[in-house]
Formats: sequence, structure tokens, C-alpha cells
Amino acid sequence: MALKLFNTLTRSVQDFVPLDPAGKKVGLYCCGPTVYDFGHIGNFRTFVFADLVRRYLEFRGYQVRHVMNVTDVEDKIIRRVRETGKPLREYTGGFEAEFWKDHASLNCRPPHERPHATDFIAEILQLIEALMARGIAYRTDDGSVWFSIEKYRALGHTYGQLVNLNFDAMRAGERVANDEYEKESLADFALWKARVPDDGAVFWPSPWGEGRPGWHIECSAMSMKLLGASFDLHLGGEDLAFPHHEDEIAQSEGACCQAPGQRFVKYWMHGAHLLVEGTKMSKKLGNFFTLRDLLAKGFNGREIRYLLLTAYYRETFNFTLAGLEGARAALARLDECLAKLRDTARDATAAPEPTLTAKFAEAMDNDLNVSAAWAVVFDWVRDTNRALAAHQLSAVQAAAALAAWQSVDAVFGLGAKAEAEAPPEILALLEARQAARKAKDFKQADAVRNEMKAKGWLIEDTASGPKLKQA
Repeated sequence: MALKLFNTLTRSVQDFVPLDPAGKKVGLYCCGPTVYDFGHIGNFRTFVFADLVRRYLEFRGYQVRHVMNVTDVEDKIIRRVRETGKPLREYTGGFEAEFWKDHASLNCRPPHERPHATDFIAEILQLIEALMARGIAYRTDDGSVWFSIEKYRALGHTYGQLVNLNFDAMRAGERVANDEYEKESLADFALWKARVPDDGAVFWPSPWGEGRPGWHIECSAMSMKLLGASFDLHLGGEDLAFPHHEDEIAQSEGACCQAPGQRFVKYWMHGAHLLVEGTKMSKKLGNFFTLRDLLAKGFNGREIRYLLLTAYYRETFNFTLAGLEGARAALARLDECLAKLRDTARDATAAPEPTLTAKFAEAMDNDLNVSAAWAVVFDWVRDTNRALAAHQLSAVQAAAALAAWQSVDAVFGLGAKAEAEAPPEILALLEARQAARKAKDFKQADAVRNEMKAKGWLIEDTASGPKLKQA
């Protein structure tokens, strides 16, 4: 079965066929963080989604080049720099470092390229100059440069490729200076913003005077520089489809960077919104969570990642603290099964048993249907537990089952449970229990077991010896 993905550009599910003539290499771009504050859980739903796409493409044998930009200059950043009095690099650098820590705590693979907008000013200027040469961009008296939607359409281009725009009903305006403008606006947008006093020291020289780039042009310049004028996949949250991604298409295709017959991007994928406790995130409602907020509540990155991966990416997802408790319970069930398999397999090795991976791939090939994929996994857990309880698995069969799970987990990226290290007091009690058992003083052994349980530790007697786990 071919991998099928929903393409926002065509509003349909399509077979995934890379641009690479050999069908192996895939260029993937995901809109990354705007480093003006800590990332919240809604942001990280998109980044975990991007990580899932990359991992599954690699599972299917593709060679993925993953690019995720860092927006380090735009309206909100300029405002924060002005308010704090910090230099631009110092301000954004701190939040960027924290973002990558959060990204790693969710076990997301680092992108191959992490371009910063401020390092691509030359490419941004070249792209603006190409748009001006085609008559699509124009300069105003203050030195700003704007993209003309009217002139773009007059040259035969379509504006409204990712979303259906009603040009008659939309509120028309002459220009929109803000990077993130209202969805109902239909207006020319800024490619280059002339320097104003509030910009402080954040500006660069240009043929049109000192200033800084608009947000939309940054992603066009970075993605085409690193992945080529045409590439396979562009990802982001659904809130970016318009105007940000629509403007990316307009700038990139308006400059005629692509070969005849080629598009800027072949497949566009958008993740749906995330609600928290049933409503839109709001600090006033107390349901606005950064990743570090959730970690401070005692949850870990593995549990958060699992919960984010249980929902189909195109469906609005309700993220709750109760859901995180459920994630913890589900992972405990999975971990218990894997621990029993490891105990049975011991030192045996084997190739992956094919049934689990085949059923998993069948589910994921259907537009990354994680709900169906998790159903496959937990059916496997149930059947494996039954076989283990009946002593029907040999060491080699257990090793094959573990190898199959490892193939699946290369996509889900949950990794192994972090084992808590028992304190010396508990280890001493374990040793005392073992001595009592060896002396056949089972009453004393049971008393030590109960004492350990009261202190929050359980003992599981296995064929390879006793194992400790926290209650």
C-alpha cells in the first residue's frame, strides 16, 4: 500500500510521490518557533506532529532532509527587545535555548537545518528584488516594500490556493503592516519594513533604506535556499495556512523561482488546533501551559509526547491533565509487557516479527492514522501478555517481538521508561529479603516485602532474579 497524505493544496488525500526522480530523497520544511517567549503545549503539538512525519518517512525508507526555521525577528520580538532593553541576539538566544531543551524533552529529533531569519537577510533581499523586477512588489515613500496581490493575480497567479477566499466578501484594505494580520483581511502585505524609532537597533541596510524583513518573506527565502525552489513537504499548524503559508506561496511562485510546471511545495500538511481542558488556551482561565508547567506538575516528556500522539493530526484535540494521567496508565501497561518480553528473551536476538510492523504500517499509510496504529499496538500487547502468561513464547520469539516494537517505536519515539534508582535503604532491604528467602525464612521475607511496599517500592520475582519498581 502506498503512503497517502492529505494535501491542503488539493483538499484531498493523495499518494505521496517525492520530487526526487529516484523516489528516495524528501525535503521537509516545518515552520519553527518564534523565540519571544517559552513554547506552549499548542506549539509543541505541531512540532511533535512534524517529528512523527519525519520518523514515519524514514521508517518507509525515505532519506529526509528536515528543515525547521527559527524566527528571531518579527513584531512581537521587536516589542520585547524594546521593553527589556536587551540586544536582539541576547533576548532571542535565551528563549531559543529553552525551546530546544523542551524539544529534546519530548524526544523530537533535531532538524538537520535550523536556519535563523537574521542570517538570511541577503537571500531575503534577493527574493524581494526578484518580485520587484516582475512588478509584483512596490516601494512606498517611507522605504517599505509591499507585495501587491492585485498585480500577482493579474500575472495569472492564484491567490487562495490553500484556503477558499471569497474576494467579494472579504474586507479589502490597502495594506497590512502587521506580520500576523486578521484572517478576513485581503490586503497587500509587507516584504520589507522601513526602520522606525521603535525598532531601536534592530535593522539592516537594503536597496530601499534601513529596515527589517516581514515575517512571511523569511520562510520563503530560508526554505528555498536550503531545500531548493521546489520541495516536497511543508508543515505547520492550521492557523498558519492563511495568511502565512498562502503568502509564502505567493512570494515564492510570484518570483518565478521554480522550473516550468513545478510548484513551490508539492504537499502541504497542517495540524489542527489544540484545546486545553475543552477551551482555547488562556492565562485568565488557568489552562495555558508551557511544557515546563506540565513538567513541574510531575509529568514527564514521554507521557506528554504519548498523549499528543494519540490524536489524529487533522482533528482538534482536547488536551487535559486527566488525559496525561491516562497516558501514564497506558504507558505502564505497555512497559509491563515489554519488561516481561525482555525477561523472557534474556540474551536472545532475532529479526522483527513481521505482523506488528505490517499492521502498524497499514494504519499509518492512511494519512498517519495514529488512532488505528495505537489500536494495533494495544491489541498486540493484549495478545503478547496472553502468550507470556501461557508460557508460549520462547526466548527467540520474545526477542522477535521486542525487535518489532522497536521498529514501531522508531516512529512513535517514546523510548524506554526511565527507571528510578532505588535508594541505599531500599537496596539493603532487598538484600535482607533475599537472605531470608535463602534461609527459607519466608515469614521474615514477607515482612521485609511489606516494609518495602510501605516505603513505596514493589518487588517482582522473575526468572532472572528480583526486580524493583516504584509503587
